[in-house]
Amino acid sequence: MSPAIAAKEGGRQRRAGSSSHHHCLDVRSEAPPAPRLCGDGRPRGEAEAPLLLLPPLPPEAGGPRGCRAELGSVLLLLVLYVLQGIPLGLAGSVPLILQSKSASYTDQAFFSFVFWPFSLKLLWAPLVDAVYVRRFGRRKSWLVPTQYVLGLFMLYLSTRVDLLLGDGEGRGPDVVALTVAFFLFEFLAATQDIAVDGWALTMLSRENVGYASTCNSVGQTAGYFLGNVLFLALESASFCNKYLRFQPQPRGIVTLADFLFFWGAVFLITTTLVALLKKENKELMPTKEETKGITDTYRLLFSIIKMPAVLTFCLLILTAKVGFSAADAVTGLKLVEEGVPKEHLALLAVPMVPLQIILPLIISKYTAGPQPLNTFYKAMPFRLLLGLEFAFLVWWTPKVKHEGGFPVYYYAVVLLSYALHQITLYSMYVAIMAFNAKVSDPLIGGTYMTLLNTVSNLGGNWPSTVALWLVDPLTVKECVGAQEQTCGTTVAAELCTKAGGSCVTTLDGYYVESVICVILGFGWWFLLGPKFKKLQDEGQSSWKCKRTN
Repeated sequence: MSPAIAAKEGGRQRRAGSSSHHHCLDVRSEAPPAPRLCGDGRPRGEAEAPLLLLPPLPPEAGGPRGCRAELGSVLLLLVLYVLQGIPLGLAGSVPLILQSKSASYTDQAFFSFVFWPFSLKLLWAPLVDAVYVRRFGRRKSWLVPTQYVLGLFMLYLSTRVDLLLGDGEGRGPDVVALTVAFFLFEFLAATQDIAVDGWALTMLSRENVGYASTCNSVGQTAGYFLGNVLFLALESASFCNKYLRFQPQPRGIVTLADFLFFWGAVFLITTTLVALLKKENKELMPTKEETKGITDTYRLLFSIIKMPAVLTFCLLILTAKVGFSAADAVTGLKLVEEGVPKEHLALLAVPMVPLQIILPLIISKYTAGPQPLNTFYKAMPFRLLLGLEFAFLVWWTPKVKHEGGFPVYYYAVVLLSYALHQITLYSMYVAIMAFNAKVSDPLIGGTYMTLLNTVSNLGGNWPSTVALWLVDPLTVKECVGAQEQTCGTTVAAELCTKAGGSCVTTLDGYYVESVICVILGFGWWFLLGPKFKKLQDEGQSSWKCKRTN
């Protein structure tokens, strides 16, 4: 649905490893965890590695350490992951703000590139893992500068963002500048994520390293909630006047500029404390997953993707999600266009959190066997049909709207639709994660699985961008009230208005796109789905990477 409530499988990815030397600038390699499974109803969501894929840790010299002994480290990780969720949440709220300012879907498509860095970070992750200043610390070498730049960037953006969003008096949003700004924002957040993920493995002892994934999931979810749901609620004048004020006022309690300034200051203070007070533990020596450096890591990725079985998987998964693109990327924005308050859509994500925690646990029982893709295949037609149900929901929305907003039963229907969507989405998501874990070569598990998950994420990113871009070209409008005028382009629409007419939509491109997507989706299911399932029958040798030492 909307960026605020739609589940995006392609939010965050772990990185490939890098390797170990002893210079001032070290080039090292580390075996990262494979992706973690965490509930996602937003543009995050990454899978967590089974701990079996982590390198075995050396015995603790001082014996086992309880969680309380490392409570400070656990809390620090939690804070770092909360900070990581803030940029993700803010980026997810901007499309809803743009939609409320009548931005075009072409603009929305352009802004959707903001969500790509977390899926593409495999491209620069080996560099972050490998190059660092040894005296300062392997992870702090990247974490501290990145968070300082993020904080300063947020402070600067707080002085410009109102101008970029438009003043509402003839000046529209500057979508290009917003996209560039938030793309850099997300790029920095993705780089911070690589550093924090790596530091988590060495910050905690062997007995407590499992808490890293808990900190990741809880912290990022909390950060996203603060940056998206809480921000949209406090930014909304109607929400604040209705629930938080005695005297109505024309603006919300906070603006985006206020929010950016506050969190920019928090980033700078937190980073200073980390730089001065937190020391890094001695690095763990890599084991079987060791690679020889940056070049070797990239060669390894290329050799994996050249294997016939992996190449087939990549081509199929890159096209598997085309059928869901209209429903996932456009529906929420259409609901805002039809008058549903954006803060209400964001708040719908809250009751989904328990469901998103429980679903992977239930579904994993069905995907744990030798054929996890069967679950993917069975869930796909139900998710495709929900795309048509979402289109019906958008059509129905203006018909139930009244002066006071929307009735309670309308929100109940939206919530039920979203819950059903989550069930089908997680069935497919968990199945793909299970399959990736099953086929990944254990000798290079982190790198291998990260690559497969990156491709899976890109399979969701590009159809969403294309779906948003196609809404406007597929929409048909007529100029009513002015003869010999059309509404085919922005210039023509302005001429129609100047001539005393108005542009009326006769065919909404969203409905056209919804039908096309479902047809394409079922075509993939019938023609390529069986081939996709057959990948499970490939022998283990088909997935083994031939490496030369």
